[in-house]
Amino acid sequence: MKTCKITVVRKAVYPDLSKQYENPISHACDLSEGQVFISKNGAKPDGFCGSAWESMQYFVTELAKGNGNFYDGWMKNPYSAMISCNDGFRPVSFYIEVIE
Repeated sequence: MKTCKITVVRKAVYPDLSKQYENPISHACDLSEGQVFISKNGAKPDGFCGSAWESMQYFVTELAKGNGNFYDGWMKNPYSAMISCNDGFRPVSFYIEVIE
């Protein structure tokens, strides 16, 4: 299987939505833009957010198997994907790419 590099590309925060809908929480996300994780054999990297992993596991697994070209040409690099975590208040965007 191939190795995938997962890069934190962007973090967004929507305080208006949090104020309106979310109960206060003391701790949210520890990820930083530019942070890199390596997935070997399609496995979740150590220390990686479980919720974010649930959002991208399919894409990492498929890329690790050598598959790609999701949605018939969605990405310029067919062996990559741009996936966001499922936190609607603080979404994080990840670029996933196959590395040799």
